[in-house]
Amino acid sequence: MSQRSLQWLALVILGLSASPPSLAADFTADQLRAMLAHADSHTPVDLSGKDLSDLDLSNIDFKGANLSRANLFASRLVSSNLAGAKLTHANLNGAWLMGTNLAGANLSGSSMLGLVILGGTVKEKPNLANANLSGVRMIADLPGADLRGADLSGANLGVDMKNQGMGQMRTDLSAANLARANLRDANLSRSVMTFADLKGANLVGANLYRVKLSGADLTGADVTGANFTEVDLDGTILKDVRGMGAATGLGTALNRERAVY
Repeated sequence: MSQRSLQWLALVILGLSASPPSLAADFTADQLRAMLAHADSHTPVDLSGKDLSDLDLSNIDFKGANLSRANLFASRLVSSNLAGAKLTHANLNGAWLMGTNLAGANLSGSSMLGLVILGGTVKEKPNLANANLSGVRMIADLPGADLRGADLSGANLGVDMKNQGMGQMRTDLSAANLARANLRDANLSRSVMTFADLKGANLVGANLYRVKLSGADLTGADVTGANFTEVDLDGTILKDVRGMGAATGLGTALNRERAVY
């Protein structure tokens, strides 16, 4: 097993240890499919607080279901439609999200550690455009993911330095589309955001400590109060960026790297 695989296995184990023990899910996958078959967007199925862990829920249209506080640990949601669904404070640790449509979903306060994004025949990343991810705890491989207009305010995507026994596990948002995303007060420390599209993003008060931002495009972004200590800004586009004078460590980072204005 590769070092990378071991790292993600450790994250899944951490997610399991943080979840309450469960003998079985509240429904089978077939029962859930039958429930959703008779639902519509006007009368969404209420699955709040339900245990749906370790089920194969791939290729299902959840029709905006209420999944608040639901346990979806290690569930397979490959190519499923969760657009507009309510997933506040849900447990998505170890969930399979290849090709999952989460556009406009409310994932605020959810836990998304060790997401499975790679593998199998489906190669598409989850669609998180305009999703509410405020206050989430997430570590995931999401290079090239669609997060346009997403709300990541107060989200914690940073490295947990207390759990690095198997190597540093970090969020990868390289080449991700974060245009107009709200990252206010988000913790992005040590994340990989090379060549990310951050045009017009709100980075006010964000923790960017040691983030790899080389080649990223921050045109028109607001970085007031953001922490740029030891950030990699080689080739980063900083055209019309607001609040640069009120960002911590930005001057030092600019003197060290070759940013583009």
